[in-house]
Amino acid sequence: MKATWKGAVLAESDDTVVVEGNHYFPPDSIKREHFRESETHTVCPWKGTASYYDVVVGGEVNSDAAWYYPQPKDAAKEIKDRVAFWRGVEVE
Repeated sequence: MKATWKGAVLAESDDTVVVEGNHYFPPDSIKREHFRESETHTVCPWKGTASYYDVVVGGEVNSDAAWYYPQPKDAAKEIKDRVAFWRGVEVE
């Protein structure tokens, strides 16, 4: 699987985990130069608290376009630290 935005590859891996239709990429597969920590957090009743990244490509920012669960609940432990995308990021 490959995640792209504005022509840049954000992550690429054959080892994604699919949860609720989202591909979660392993942390070592993301291109860190395109990620900036966000202050945003959301809570899922069964997965836990998600943290977000802004995606940055060529000076353009896609706010909170990637998320991950640093301390997921037991039901979602297989996605710990894995990164998923939305907000126009193409995953194919």
